Amino acid sequence: MPIQSRNPSTGEIVKNFTAHTDSQVDVMIGESLAAHKVLTAMGFETRAAMLRNAADILEAEAERFGAIMTLEMGKTLKAATAEAKKCAIGARYYADNAEMLLADDSVETGAAKSYRKYLPLGPVLAVMPWNYPFWQAIRFAAPALMAGNTGLLKHASNVPQCALAIEDIFIRAGFPKGAFQTLLIGSDKVERVLRDDRVKAATLTGSERAGASVAAICGQEIKPVVLELGGSDPFIVMPSADLDLAVKLGTKARTQNNGQSCIAAKRFIIHADIYDDFRARLKASFEALIVGDPMLAQTDIGPLVNADALIEVTEQTADAVNCGANLISGGLPKGSGAGEHDGYYFTPGILENIPRHARVYYEEIFGPVALLFKVDTIDAAITLANDTPFGLGSAIFSANKTEQERAINEIEAGATFVNSMTTSHPAMPFGGVKRSGFGRELGAEGIRAFCNVKTVSISSIEK
Repeated sequence: MPIQSRNPSTGEIVKNFTAHTDSQVDVMIGESLAAHKVLTAMGFETRAAMLRNAADILEAEAERFGAIMTLEMGKTLKAATAEAKKCAIGARYYADNAEMLLADDSVETGAAKSYRKYLPLGPVLAVMPWNYPFWQAIRFAAPALMAGNTGLLKHASNVPQCALAIEDIFIRAGFPKGAFQTLLIGSDKVERVLRDDRVKAATLTGSERAGASVAAICGQEIKPVVLELGGSDPFIVMPSADLDLAVKLGTKARTQNNGQSCIAAKRFIIHADIYDDFRARLKASFEALIVGDPMLAQTDIGPLVNADALIEVTEQTADAVNCGANLISGGLPKGSGAGEHDGYYFTPGILENIPRHARVYYEEIFGPVALLFKVDTIDAAITLANDTPFGLGSAIFSANKTEQERAINEIEAGATFVNSMTTSHPAMPFGGVKRSGFGRELGAEGIRAFCNVKTVSISSIEK
């Protein structure tokens, strides 16, 4: 895949980039290792000051960075600007809390002194996706750099301007040369980087196939890896729920980022007593959304990222209908389709009566299409919620504490949100189970993921 910016609103190529050569990548890995030694020698206070500088840049230039995101992957400018500001929040969280999160942890063992010590590993390769081009990278970089690791970013090939802008932020913030670098390389070059002895670990957010490949290589090389993969998140609504809130947040949760989010609410599991009411309200809410130019303030949904994405979502929706599902709203390419300069627009859709043999029953649908299911009990809701190979996020809307606790304890997912939509927060661990991956980003777990958790035991303390 060429490394290039292509505007999803028009389909036009904005700029082509020359990939780094193997020799250039080798030099960059060497610089990353050298920067790791410099960062490790610094105290938390010095690293925190630089990371706060990065946060200030992200906040001050949020709209400029947002415009780059919108240009390259099509999210609305208001959403992209908000993403840049969220990155600033994430950076400040780790600047403020890293020293506490990585403090020596005393343990009583009978020795004179014993404790856990968290030490950085070194250069870490981050293979990141296009859908949240700044947040995905920053939520790795902020804890990694604060721990004393360095980052090598292999970003998606369609967001090179985002990748280079992120590298520039850390340079301007005062981080030493090589602390965070963008590798302009194709996916076929990832294995070579992973097998380099100087690269100590990897993190990937992306598809199952990409995750399986990186995990297999890291397994052979005996290197730690964190994977955040796909999701088909359940969004359960029970009779005691606040329906106005459930519809409002359900609409946002399914269509945010133009429907291209791993933690989007994808499967709406609705109790039969309120199904018709919820269905009607959700349909009206979807049909009120404005699809159009993502640079305009009034736009709710911009284009999908590229022609392949538009074709995939269109085919998945058509397959569901062919299998017997009902398309009750939208669900079609908008305008003249995926022509060379037409843009990759898709009207938000709602499917119901989805049979088990339809592709969308088990596949992730990465676009603004909601799947509606009717159930009679909380038991049926939880069973259906777990009837998926994925296990990333989940949500339940209910005022019943027993139903809430059952969802928390029984849904197979990395997160359960009660009466709110699934989101990520810098202070809370983020990740999934089953085919949604393993390991955690963010929170204490995120900064410790790429540390050597060293056991220290001192039998006697000399004076």
